[in-house]
Amino acid sequence: MEVNIYKQNKEVVAELVGRMDTPATQEFAPQLEALTKDAAGTIVLDCKNLTYISSSGLRIFLTLRKAAAEKGGRVVVRSIRDEIRSVFMMTGFLNLFDIE
Repeated sequence: MEVNIYKQNKEVVAELVGRMDTPATQEFAPQLEALTKDAAGTIVLDCKNLTYISSSGLRIFLTLRKAAAEKGGRVVVRSIRDEIRSVFMMTGFLNLFDIE
């Protein structure tokens, strides 16, 4: 999995590329810390190139949501594929996040 993080206007965007499975989430953990530092604003998780998400990947999303909520920020999930949308629907995540 590859993660590209950059600032765009007032948002911090994390482009997620590939499979977010258990090994990938362990690699992503250090970058997660960088994202939570900007949690007072808007964090955008760009999922257009995310092909798979496991329960450990969903946990990462929840961790970011919690950090943002504690700092008055928000997490936006952008451009999710149908496969990922199905997982979000089954787990109730569609109701937890702003989906664009």
